[in-house]
Amino acid sequence: MRIDVFSIFPGLVDDFCSVGLLGKGRHAGVFELRCHDPRQHTTDAHRSVDDAPFGGGPGMLLRPEPIFDAVETHDPPRPLLLLGPGGRRFDQDMANELAGLDGFSLLCGRYEGIDDRVRQHLADGEVSVGDVVLSGGEVGACLIIETVSRLLEGAMGNAASPVEESFGAAGLLEQPAFTRPSSYRGWAVPDELLSGDHARIERWRHAQALHRTIAARPDLIAARGGLSDEESALLEEFSPLPYP
Repeated sequence: MRIDVFSIFPGLVDDFCSVGLLGKGRHAGVFELRCHDPRQHTTDAHRSVDDAPFGGGPGMLLRPEPIFDAVETHDPPRPLLLLGPGGRRFDQDMANELAGLDGFSLLCGRYEGIDDRVRQHLADGEVSVGDVVLSGGEVGACLIIETVSRLLEGAMGNAASPVEESFGAAGLLEQPAFTRPSSYRGWAVPDELLSGDHARIERWRHAQALHRTIAARPDLIAARGGLSDEESALLEEFSPLPYP
């Protein structure tokens, strides 16, 4: 997979995607990341990429020329998605869709935004990472790249990890997990996990994932059509851990 990012601060994205699983995935060729700076496609001595908005108002806008020139020069994989508040809300379903492509590209805004002709005539769509205001799209781009790259073959050591994690195939939050020591400050690991009965452990884990999802994200239960009879029985068999 090839992922292109257009940003006036390309180092923010490149550095983030050079460590941890992302860095290992890039080094192993799981995906290719190319970061492009629209400043490289300006013609003035100051490499200006912004200007005041017509009609007045606060802040500055990214001009269309450097962005169009950058995209047309590098011919990035499509779709080209603009990071912005009016776009489709990014979630695990969208991550799965993007992971099924050969590549995609992300366009990061800065300042007060981007000349709207970029959105209308260059971008293929808009994507939002949440109802929040950021100084630029780079953080959102990193979030999208990390989420998508984890789904690619060879990205993770355990192929079951992206399936069993929160928002995975089961449509549930992931169950709580514990490690050594078995008792810490008087707080003990649940007996089920220490039983050695693997079938019981799996039932307990599924029950706790259900309990946790019901407590924290009941909308996910509704989205999957409610509980099966088997899941209802699991809830009766295993009491929930504390979920605030």
